Amino acid sequence: MNNMAFMTSIVVNGHGKAIVTEIGMDTKVGKIANMMIEDEAPETPIQKKLGQVGKILGMVCLAICFIIFVIGLVKNIDPIEMFMTSVGLAVAAIPEGLPAIVTIMLSIGVTKMAKKNSIIRKLPAVETLGSSSVICSDKTGTLTQNKMKVVEINSKDVNFVTELACMCTDCDILYQDRKTEVKGEPTEVALVNQGLSNGKDKNELYKSMPRVNEIPFDSNRKMMTTIHKIGNKYRVITKGAPDVLLEKCQKQIAGGLGQVATIEKAKIQKENEKMAGKALRVIAVGYKDLDFLPQKIDSNTIENNLIFVGLMGMIDPPREGVKEAVKTCKRAGIKTVMITGDHITTAKAISKELNILRVGDKSITGQELDKIPQKELEKNIREYSVFARVTPEHKVRIVKAWQKTGAVVAMTGDGVNDSPALKNADIGIAMGKNGTDVAKNAADMILADDNFVTIVEAVKQGRNIYDNIKKAIHFLIATNIGEIVTIFMGLVLGLKSPLLAIQLLWINLVTDSLPAIAIGLEPPEKEIMNRKPISSRKGIFADGLWNKIVVEGIMIGMLTLVAFSLGNKFFGLEVGRTMAFLSMGLLELVHSFNIKSEQSIFKIGILENKFLIGSFILGTIIQISVVLMPTLAEIFKLVPLNQTQWMITIIISFLPIPIMELQKKLDEAKDGKRIYQEKVKV
Repeated sequence: MNNMAFMTSIVVNGHGKAIVTEIGMDTKVGKIANMMIEDEAPETPIQKKLGQVGKILGMVCLAICFIIFVIGLVKNIDPIEMFMTSVGLAVAAIPEGLPAIVTIMLSIGVTKMAKKNSIIRKLPAVETLGSSSVICSDKTGTLTQNKMKVVEINSKDVNFVTELACMCTDCDILYQDRKTEVKGEPTEVALVNQGLSNGKDKNELYKSMPRVNEIPFDSNRKMMTTIHKIGNKYRVITKGAPDVLLEKCQKQIAGGLGQVATIEKAKIQKENEKMAGKALRVIAVGYKDLDFLPQKIDSNTIENNLIFVGLMGMIDPPREGVKEAVKTCKRAGIKTVMITGDHITTAKAISKELNILRVGDKSITGQELDKIPQKELEKNIREYSVFARVTPEHKVRIVKAWQKTGAVVAMTGDGVNDSPALKNADIGIAMGKNGTDVAKNAADMILADDNFVTIVEAVKQGRNIYDNIKKAIHFLIATNIGEIVTIFMGLVLGLKSPLLAIQLLWINLVTDSLPAIAIGLEPPEKEIMNRKPISSRKGIFADGLWNKIVVEGIMIGMLTLVAFSLGNKFFGLEVGRTMAFLSMGLLELVHSFNIKSEQSIFKIGILENKFLIGSFILGTIIQISVVLMPTLAEIFKLVPLNQTQWMITIIISFLPIPIMELQKKLDEAKDGKRIYQEKVKV
C-alpha cells in the first residue's frame, strides 16, 4: 500500500491531512484485534510452575491411591469399597484447582490495582512487581507534579526572550467563556503562560510573524526550532538545553533594540548552574534573522550561528507523598534511581530533596556515560542514583546494566523514545495521562495518574498477591496431604477406611474452594514493605515451605485419625466416620487461619479478612448441616452425634491453632537466635 497510514500509527513530527478510508474493526488494527480475541491469554510463570507441580503431585497421589487400594485388598476389605475410596481420594487429593485458584487471585489482584491507578496489561507483571529491586523513574510528571511555572528569567531583554520563547512552542491557546486556556506540553505551557502574563499573546504574534517551517524537538538534539516570516526576512527561533544551545551560539544580546556582543559562555554556564542548583528546569533561547532560507531545512543548515538571548528557569515541585514513597522503597530493599533529560544540577537538587541521592551516591550525565564501557557500567551501576541528560540508548544501557547484577528492574517512560527501555525492563511502566500509545503498548503496566507513589503501592500489592498465592498453595496442598495421610495411616494401623469416597469428595468441595479464595483476599501484612524483595530465582516452595506443608498435612491427617479412632472404639464405626468427617472438614477450615501469616494470629488479628471469616462460617454451617439434616446424612452415610461426641470433635478440630502457635513461637526463637549469631559474627 502506498501513502496509507494505519490506525494507532504515531506522527513523530510535521503536519499533514489524511482521508479516513476504514473505521473500527475494518481497519488493520481491528483485524488484529479480532485475532487477539480468538487467542487465549498466556499463562503466567507461577501458573506454569503450578501446572508442573500439579502433574507431579497428581502422579504421586495416583501412586499412593494405588498402594492404598492394594493394602485394602491385602487386608480383605471389600474391593468395591476400596476402589471407590481410592478413586475418591485421588479426585480429592490431586490439586487440580490450583491453576484456577491462582487465575482467580491474579484477576482479583489486577482489579484491585486498577482501582488504585495501576493498570496491569500483562499478568506476569503482577508476580514480577513483588520481586522488584530497582525502580528507574523519570523525574518530570512522575516524581514531580509536571506543572511548570517560569519563576526566574536571566536576560538583558526580558520582553524579547519571553516573546521568542512563547513563539517557539506547539501550544494552542483556547479562548472560552472569557477564559484563556493553554493546551500542550507542560514546559511549553509555562513559556506561553509567561508570555501572556507579559502581554505577549502567541496567536497575535503569529499574525504578524507567521510560522512557515520548523525543526521539531528531538531527544538527541535537545532543541526545537521554529521559522517565522517577518516582511521579506525570516526569523529562526531555537530553544533547548542551555549546554547544547550555547554551542550553537556565536553572539549574545547585549541590550534592547537588537544590540549584540561577543558571547560570554563561561558566565552564562555559571548562571545556568546557579539556576539549576535551585531545582529549576532551565531553558535557553536563541535566534537569528535570515534574508533567505536554504533549500534544505534541517538542524545542520539552520541551528547554527545563533544569538543567545537568555535563560528561563521554571520550577516543577515534587509530588505529594513521593518523599515518603522513596523512604518506603528504601525500607523494602528497593533502590530508586532518577533518570531525566534535565541538567545534572537540577536533577541532583530534586533528588536530594526526595532522598534519592544520598551521601556516597553518585550522579552522572549521558555524555559521561558514553565514555564508560558497558562492562564497567555493569560493575559500578549500584553506585549511581541519578542519570541526567540521557538519551533513549542510555536508558536501555542502564536497564541492562542493572539486570546483569541480578536486579529486577522497573522502568518508567512516556514518550515514543522510551519504548525500547520499557520493553527491555523487567516491568515497563508507562504514563497513563501523558504517555504515548507506543509507550503504553511497550509497557507491562500503566499508571493512570502518572504518580511515583502509585508505583510503590503497586509493588506492595504485587508482593501481597504473590504472598496470598503462596498461602493458598500452602493451604490446598497441606489439606490434601491430610486427606491422604488419614486414609493411608488408617489402613496401615489396621483400621477400616476412616472416610468413604463420597465423604472425601464433599470435604474437598467445601474446603478447596471458598477458604482458598478467601486467603487470596488477605490484606497486606503490616511488615510487607519492611523486607527485601522476593528473589525471582527462588521457587515458590523455597525457604522450607515443602517441609511445613508436609508436617501440617500429617498433623491434619493424624488429628482426623484420632477423632475416628475415639469414635470407632467407644461408639462404633458409623459414629467414628461421622466424627472423622466433621473433624477433617473443620480442621481444614480452622487451619486456614494459621495460614494467614507466619506470625501469631493473635498478633495480627483474625478479623481483618472478612472473606476468610465468612468462608469459615459458611463452610462450618454446610459441614454441620450435612450431619444434622437426615436426608443428607443418609446420602453421606452419617449418623447423629451426642453431646460428648460433639465436644470431642470440636476440641480436636481447634487443636491446629495451639499446635501452630507453638510452632510459630519456636520458629521466632530460632530466627532470633540466627539473627543474633549473624550480628556477633559481623
